[in-house]
Amino acid sequence: MSTFPALDSEQIDLSIAEKIRSDASSPRFLILYGSLRQRSFSRLSAEEAGRLLTLMGAEVRIFNPSGLPLPDDAPETHPKVQELRALVRWCDGMVWSSPERHGAMSSILKVQIDWIPLTEGAIRPSQGKTLAVMQVCGGSQSFNAVNQMRILGRWMRMFTISNQSSVAKAWQEFDESGRMKPSSYYDRIVDVAEELFKMTLILKDHTGYLADRYSERKESHQQLIERVNQAKT
Repeated sequence: MSTFPALDSEQIDLSIAEKIRSDASSPRFLILYGSLRQRSFSRLSAEEAGRLLTLMGAEVRIFNPSGLPLPDDAPETHPKVQELRALVRWCDGMVWSSPERHGAMSSILKVQIDWIPLTEGAIRPSQGKTLAVMQVCGGSQSFNAVNQMRILGRWMRMFTISNQSSVAKAWQEFDESGRMKPSSYYDRIVDVAEELFKMTLILKDHTGYLADRYSERKESHQQLIERVNQAKT
């Protein structure tokens, strides 16, 4: 298991699953990050969150956006698109981590989100899943990127947790090996990981019911009637 040099091991709660659930089902998280730089601080922040979620007992997968085409510039059968969509179907929740560029989330993260469809036939890939949003800043702390991601999370019909992370002057918050130094910013990422884990466990067995919508039931019923009528003719 990875070491956690910035973590107070006596304070982190590693018994969340036992306190909230009685079964051994591990929540599954997909992590998306928004920069392809060799030393990407949004990726390093995302990896810290992933390590913490793994420590708590989750299954974690991180999607590498390198090679993902622009939306509508390649078919849906493109291997990177298929990889991303398969991971979205697989997970119970997500972490989105983006740098702030020109006062907004990065285009690299937005491209990934744009490739996630609201519907795939009868399947709604993102609906009912949990979401945590994080951003890194080159200068003073800002919340532009996380605010945008919250809007997108709502649009993707996800349960976005109340906590979030914004790391100011991210370039000075990581050591040479890419690990985050002890700080209040690191503590906030621990808070975000814990809350995401807890909320996912609470919602995990009920997302189908919680995301069941009157308008969609009505639409499905109407489609069934139309198919029956077509079969009669």
